[in-house]
Amino acid sequence: MIHSDQYTRRHWLQTAGAGFGSLGLTSLLAQEGLLGADPADPLAAKKGHFNGKAKSVIWLFVNGGPSQVDTWDYKPELEKMDGKELAGFDKNTGFFANAVGPLMKSPFEFTPRGQCGKMVSSIFPKLGEHVDKMAFIHSGHTESNNHSPALFMMNTGQPRMGLPCVGSWATYGLGSVSSDLPAFVVMSDPLDRGLPKGSAANWGAGFLPSVYQGTWLRPKGDAIENLNRPAHMSDAQQLRQLALLKKLNGQHIKTRPGDAELEARIKSFELAYRMQTAAPEAFDVNREPDHVKKLYGVGDKRCDHIARQCITARRMIERGVRFVQIYSGGMANQRSWDGHNDIKGNHSQFAGETDTPIAGLLTDLDQRGLLEDTLVIWGGEFGRLPLSQKAAKPGRDHNPHCFTTWMAGGGIKGGVSYGESDEIGHHAVVDKAHVNDIHATILHQLGFDHEKLTHNYNGRRFRLTDVGGKVIKPIIA
Repeated sequence: MIHSDQYTRRHWLQTAGAGFGSLGLTSLLAQEGLLGADPADPLAAKKGHFNGKAKSVIWLFVNGGPSQVDTWDYKPELEKMDGKELAGFDKNTGFFANAVGPLMKSPFEFTPRGQCGKMVSSIFPKLGEHVDKMAFIHSGHTESNNHSPALFMMNTGQPRMGLPCVGSWATYGLGSVSSDLPAFVVMSDPLDRGLPKGSAANWGAGFLPSVYQGTWLRPKGDAIENLNRPAHMSDAQQLRQLALLKKLNGQHIKTRPGDAELEARIKSFELAYRMQTAAPEAFDVNREPDHVKKLYGVGDKRCDHIARQCITARRMIERGVRFVQIYSGGMANQRSWDGHNDIKGNHSQFAGETDTPIAGLLTDLDQRGLLEDTLVIWGGEFGRLPLSQKAAKPGRDHNPHCFTTWMAGGGIKGGVSYGESDEIGHHAVVDKAHVNDIHATILHQLGFDHEKLTHNYNGRRFRLTDVGGKVIKPIIA
């Protein structure tokens, strides 16, 4: 027989079925009477600085840079100026300086929708039905015209990797309501398009304890690797292994006082164990009645993948998950909303994949009374230029100077628009909204003063909004 001290910590992680460091034995063992209750659980539910109107967030990340002038920001003047050169245009604004063409009108028809009369592109026939629930921010602007830094900027507040993302800050501040599911879940495009540029750094915890990083659900096969207990092991055997692992870790951590990463890993085992039962049920979209699946578009080949993710997001929120992020589109270019070539075909395709599922999500949340305290966000990392990009079929290049984001639910005022771009949708010009302002507004709805939600790292107090940010109050109900 091998003595227990001959086992490595890695061996126990693997055989305990919890070999995924971002997840989570402590409170389980406490409930089983194996150790005392732990008052320092980093994922325990907490209160914000004030009572926020939102308890959770679903962020529909439109990866690749959706064109504001072809979706939500109607520009009749751009139609009038179609084919004309833009005087004084800086060709380095986008990414392909040698492929700049003239101004190009939208290939899509815009019509007024809802009681608010919002002009909406024809690519969103079903989402257009929900404009009275949405607040549109038409004056967004950011720091970079390149996908990776722009993705980091939109997710972490800085155009570089290594910093905590919005979901990590939210769970750091509020903890989790669920004791058997991750606090922060991420879903990526499942159609072999890859991860967004920057990959897992977009949902990383940075200098925060790793327990706050996003849990990525695999788009194919088991949603979470190593979740199932080995077939030869009983529940009682696993509990004994986890208890021994806790004892060994307790001895180990005494030699490393203040090691936050080690503490976070120890905390992960309880969640990992509970997820063996809870996660398969929570992820099983087939448990939904047929009318709900139809509402989201399940079974429609064009949108089935996003439909299942949107239902999963709702099921996560119902079960106490704090933050869910869904990426539409993968590694840029034609695999995402990155319409350098054929903006009409590109945006028609991706809007067709997402229109029914996201509209279904808003309807379902509203009918269940969940929209009231769930903040839903739609937007990408930047916008696109009102000019054409020379290609076989004309597209549009990146535009960091202007983009559109909308929010709904979670205490957001519906049927309103904030800020304005110029007459052709090139620059944000009225009530400009920086990425830091968007983040400040998200945190405000969750109950935080963005200037006070901080973490001390390397002798400095860091926050999501760095040294900027203001809450966009006109869109708050």
